[in-house]
Amino acid sequence: MNYEERKRNEFKPITENPIILDFTGCKFLGEIHLILKIKFGLPEYYGENWDALWDCLQGLFNQRGNFKVNIYGFFSLPNDLREYCKTMLEIFDDVHEETPNVLFELIS
Repeated sequence: MNYEERKRNEFKPITENPIILDFTGCKFLGEIHLILKIKFGLPEYYGENWDALWDCLQGLFNQRGNFKVNIYGFFSLPNDLREYCKTMLEIFDDVHEETPNVLFELIS
């Protein structure tokens, strides 16, 4: 595997704890996925869909200490986008169930 391929497949370090997901002002699904990609350090190949999010988050927090994820701006999303993003919250619940050392908190 060459350098470019390795770079594409790398997860970036998570640099904050708590991890702040602030969706305030988001109007499009692509904005949501960009925030998720940056904040969770997801690799370049992240597919920007809910299956890809689950695939990337599954096991991400294993043996990495305790993490907290604070979610802001969810309730201010446009109705159709908020409804669609409920799947994201379900994924967060599943990730927490599998790796209890990460806690997701929906704040606003």
